[in-house]
Amino acid sequence: MNPDNNQHPLRIPTATYRLQFHAGFGFREATAILPYLRELGITDIYASPYLKARRGSPHGYDIVAHDGLNPEVGSAEEYEAFTALLRDLGMGQVLDIVPNHMCVEGGENLWWQDLLENGPSSVYARTFDIDWDPVKKELKNKVLIPVLGDQYGNVLENGELVLAFADGAFTLQYHEHRFPIIPKTYVPILGHRLEILEQQLGSDSIPFQELLSIMTALQHLPFYTETDPERIAERYREKEVVKRRIQRLYEDSPAVAGFIDENVRIFNGRPDTPASFDLLDRLLAEQVYRISHWRVATEEINYRRFFDINALGAIRVEDEAVFAATHGFVLRLVGEGKVTGLRVDHVVGLDNPTAYLRHLQAQCRRALGEGTEGTQTMTGQTPPAEPVASPPLYIVGEKILMPGERLPRDWPVHGATGYAFLNSVNGLLVDGRNAGKLDAVYGRFMRRHRDFSEVGTEAKRLVMQVSMSSEINTLSRFLNTISERNRHTRDFTLNSLTKALVEIIAFFPVYRTYVRSDQIAESDRQIIEKAASRARRHNPAMGSSIFDFLRDVLLLRCPAGSGEEDLRLRLDFVMRFQQLTGPVMAKGMEDTAFYGYNRLVSLNEVGGAPDRFGCLVDAFHQQNREWFAAYPHAMLATSTHDTKRSEDVRARMNVLSEIPDVWHKALITWSQINRKRRKVVDGLQAPSRNEEYLLYQTLLGAWPHQPGNGEEFGIFRQRIRDYMRKAIREAKINSSWVNPNSAHEEAVDTFIDAILGDGDTPFVRSFLGLAGYVSRLGMFNSLSQTLLKITSPGMPDFYQGSEIWDLSLVDPDNRRPVDFTRRAGMLQALQAAERRIGPAALCRKLLGNMEDGHGKLFLTWKALTFRRDNRDIFEQGAYIPLTATGKQAESMVAFMRAANGKRIIVVAPRLLSRLLRDDVSPPLGHAAWGDTVLELPADAVINGYRNIFTGEILPADETAGRSLPLAAIFRQFPVALLHGEVTPE
Repeated sequence: MNPDNNQHPLRIPTATYRLQFHAGFGFREATAILPYLRELGITDIYASPYLKARRGSPHGYDIVAHDGLNPEVGSAEEYEAFTALLRDLGMGQVLDIVPNHMCVEGGENLWWQDLLENGPSSVYARTFDIDWDPVKKELKNKVLIPVLGDQYGNVLENGELVLAFADGAFTLQYHEHRFPIIPKTYVPILGHRLEILEQQLGSDSIPFQELLSIMTALQHLPFYTETDPERIAERYREKEVVKRRIQRLYEDSPAVAGFIDENVRIFNGRPDTPASFDLLDRLLAEQVYRISHWRVATEEINYRRFFDINALGAIRVEDEAVFAATHGFVLRLVGEGKVTGLRVDHVVGLDNPTAYLRHLQAQCRRALGEGTEGTQTMTGQTPPAEPVASPPLYIVGEKILMPGERLPRDWPVHGATGYAFLNSVNGLLVDGRNAGKLDAVYGRFMRRHRDFSEVGTEAKRLVMQVSMSSEINTLSRFLNTISERNRHTRDFTLNSLTKALVEIIAFFPVYRTYVRSDQIAESDRQIIEKAASRARRHNPAMGSSIFDFLRDVLLLRCPAGSGEEDLRLRLDFVMRFQQLTGPVMAKGMEDTAFYGYNRLVSLNEVGGAPDRFGCLVDAFHQQNREWFAAYPHAMLATSTHDTKRSEDVRARMNVLSEIPDVWHKALITWSQINRKRRKVVDGLQAPSRNEEYLLYQTLLGAWPHQPGNGEEFGIFRQRIRDYMRKAIREAKINSSWVNPNSAHEEAVDTFIDAILGDGDTPFVRSFLGLAGYVSRLGMFNSLSQTLLKITSPGMPDFYQGSEIWDLSLVDPDNRRPVDFTRRAGMLQALQAAERRIGPAALCRKLLGNMEDGHGKLFLTWKALTFRRDNRDIFEQGAYIPLTATGKQAESMVAFMRAANGKRIIVVAPRLLSRLLRDDVSPPLGHAAWGDTVLELPADAVINGYRNIFTGEILPADETAGRSLPLAAIFRQFPVALLHGEVTPE
């Protein structure tokens, strides 16, 4: 049986490779590299979204239409060639889908354009999550469009809002944005100066009479607040008829065409005459949308967004018609076998993730022709349920699990996208014994102590104040409606309810709960109780009753004598609340606190907890066992498109946890060398000490193996400048995206340029010594985490290009082009060298030149192809933690996988500064490992093991007992994957 192909419809990937599709890398380019990826050991492509996206999209998440492929990524023919080669190579494709939101800026989303033309009566009004009756009365039955770069009046009188006419329709243009004008409001445009046209053509002329007839038809169009379905259908039909009549008249009558063009010019006003814009101002006041300064979104936006991004409007995929419209094309690809798995983006943002995922699997079953029995609908509120047996398609959900949190068991998925593993395997490479020392180093450099829990809580409060106050205000209004329905709670003021709501969300320990009926899971109950308790404890002046009230609402506890309407209101509030806590957590923690708390930034990762300093080996094993029992095919990630820095950058930074005294000394030295390069901006140092601390860590993590000089080094310097500018804005301390502090940012740019120069400054000369040591140990850390990812329970995922050293920072830095030609050539050279000189000699050669990345590529290739050829061990094999005895026992992690009479042993070093006293010697043999031995299970005797990397067969005298010397295991390569047969005693 071909190990790459399941013989049943459900295909389980053995290893995925993430490809980022965009205009510069499309289906044609992906097709060209498939043979290389297949040779590497990859079985499935993990594709970023490639449905129709906004023009120039660098990532594909800003989808404008769900009914076809993004033409910038490739044609239908190129896609057919891509999927055909996948099939021929026995490979599958996991597609990233985006059910939560669409791009609503730029005029390319026809659904949104229809809504802006037809308002609440648009056929797409229920597609988007819009509050048509918001707090601000002026927005009733309107949509706030916060796109202007200045106050509305200034933009209008500057002539930046431009009325245009084309194809029988009027539109408003603002730079790249396009907005439809409601046909009914064409009348003021067509009727302006009508007497002049009458004099020119004559009142009885056919063109003039046709224009009058058109205006009459427009006046009789139903208004956009119409609710009668027949009248709505009439407006849709008649408005298009009228547009065609206008265009025909425009083409047939030069006089009418000139008249319309002149009226458009008049409506567009003259910048030197403010009153000349009154016509356009009155016209815009009649539209469905209210165009405003982008800052207004913070407090008044009335459509749900993806996080705080105005350009991404949330859609109501819980509506089955919306689901059908947004999933039909993808389901067709599933049915045709072109897509064999799905990754669901931001699934926690949905109204009811469980119902959505069940419906998705049911529709996949139908698409695959497996019948419709048990088809799940999304109507009503489904109670907690047991796991779905035998889902028909491989699906993983993007769910960020906080420490101790578990994936909801009633989700019909094969697991999450790997961030829990990322943080645990990263924690293995952090020396937890030095947490106190790193605290002291950070505190002394900062000249004050910072507690991460306080930083995180304050960051979430800040986000709710400056980015999401509109969402908070809306939710508070719903809460006030509930409080007014009972005499014991009606005296809670709107202000106090808002404050309590903010505090409970600020102390919420996870991204969201999953309450959807009065049958509340115990885990959700505990989360809500904990958040309310912490909020109450930290706000003694507010009194406890208001927090008790909000807790009871979140737990759907109704006062005595309450009716069904009370429960409905509470449930509606909870569902909205649950869609808000995730964005606040993401923006507050990941995109704010993680940039403001910099003790050891390798811990500041998606799903991570910077205050948890390292991961114990026992905890790593325990998590692996739990995931193997619950989700044996979940994704395992170490780098993704969303990570704050690449796996190899983190692996370097982790070395600092092992050498806090050396790190502290370097900080003092570098700070002294660079002290004259700092500037004072508005009375504060730039960079701040916190920013300088982050900068030095970033340089250690991202410093190139071969920095080059001239233009090449200049590119690296610019990357650091770009990263620091983003980090400073995200931290929201000295600058921000909302209020950029250009003086501070420019001072930091100047500081970076000064200390780096052309790569030969006093700082760089001092820096290179520690950088070389950190780089060397970081490479061994990277090899360990790569092997652990490939062999741990789950399915390893590789971010594009990460099969060799990848020293990328946060996006957009991690979206730089990948040189696949170079990587394919490197793999071919490795294969040829192994055939020529043998694996053992090749391993020795690789260790002699670690910097070029061949070593990581070799490990990835050998381990992935072994996994592909022995998938039963990895997918079904028991997970058995192994321990060691001896002086270096804590410097490794090991486990055994056992299935069908076969066993593999995985051994990976960690915390290597204890073994290596220089940056030259690799951690090999007796010199590094001494007499430390790996203990084997007592119920078996191992007759012999073959090292997958070196090809060595461990001698009988080393494998006959129940222990293996680490000096023998690591004789020629610094990580080990051993394969052998078991003979019972």
